[in-house]
Amino acid sequence: MVRMLRPFTRAVTYTRWLHLSMAIVWPSLWLFIDEAWWTVGTATVLLGLAGLVPAMRVVEGFQARLLLTGPRDGDEGEEIVVTPSATWGDRGRMVVWLLTRLVLGALASHLAFQLLFLTVDLVSTAMGGGRAGGAWLPVGGRHWWHALLVPLPLLLAAAVVAGSGHLITRIALRLLVPSPSERLAALEERTDQLLERTRIARELHDSIGHALTVAVVQAGAARAAGDPAFTDRALVAIEETGRAALEDLERVLGVLRESGKPVSGRPTLADADRLLESARASGAKVDAEVTGPVETVPGPVSREGYRILQESLTNVLRHAGAVPVRVRVRVADASVLLAISNPLPAGATGSGRGSGLRGIRERAALLGGRARTGPDEGDWQVHVELPLS
Repeated sequence: MVRMLRPFTRAVTYTRWLHLSMAIVWPSLWLFIDEAWWTVGTATVLLGLAGLVPAMRVVEGFQARLLLTGPRDGDEGEEIVVTPSATWGDRGRMVVWLLTRLVLGALASHLAFQLLFLTVDLVSTAMGGGRAGGAWLPVGGRHWWHALLVPLPLLLAAAVVAGSGHLITRIALRLLVPSPSERLAALEERTDQLLERTRIARELHDSIGHALTVAVVQAGAARAAGDPAFTDRALVAIEETGRAALEDLERVLGVLRESGKPVSGRPTLADADRLLESARASGAKVDAEVTGPVETVPGPVSREGYRILQESLTNVLRHAGAVPVRVRVRVADASVLLAISNPLPAGATGSGRGSGLRGIRERAALLGGRARTGPDEGDWQVHVELPLS
């Protein structure tokens, strides 16, 4: 019994009934003016034509969200769209929705009022009076036991109110939700946002991670050396690396503030000397060779190549320290080849896992290239091939 009465403790039960009652207000007023049944057909036709208006989905969507869903319905209310109809399929569903709401509202309201009229007749005849009138179901005689039947139509009326409200909500969640094309467009937009966030995360990881690694290595080396001249050089290197990292951070934050603003001024392979000097200043012995017209490499390929080289050198400094590093950058007719190798520290095997190495492989894959990372003959090898086209 308590479970049956639980819906009537929720405000949404009454707002749903209000939603259904609103659907029959203007047809009812029309019937009061002209009781001819042809007016019902005219009202139905006009309602169907109204459903073809794109803005009608906005109005109905707001009403449905406001009146049909409550806090316990979770995210179901968010599924109901509040955008204009974009296709004839959307308009067709809106016509079906309006007519369904009208028919269900009329039936539920009429049945509920008939049950209330029946309740009044039962009370009246139980007290020795006559029928009040209005109920289609006749109540014969004047018997005291009619009072025992009074709860029955009241319970049925309550069931009609709660049941019709639940039914119209289920129908709304079928007819007022996004169409397949709208769901696909939303999914594509969400995918683009996730890809952009992933790209920004990689940018921050590579630039800020490189700067912090260089700063830590330089500070540790300066403290261990105890040489004022070396300490001055280390501080200069830390300052330059920090300034470059701040510039990268400002560019990334600019993209976050203005989503429509393209990324500009990002470093390319033509700026690779800055990376190499930073690694040398950190104590690494860098043997670098750059061949081919690096300046002619397309912007996206050159920028991603720079980040791959940056992450590779950062990994060397972070995991191997000041060791000899061999860097080869070659621009061929159809691709850019990057090869970075360094000796593995004693006892290290290299798992090939980690966000940095994963970022290298992701960058290469996004450009249609290939990346291979891992130990080879006692060295840690990074080989990346990026297509120019």
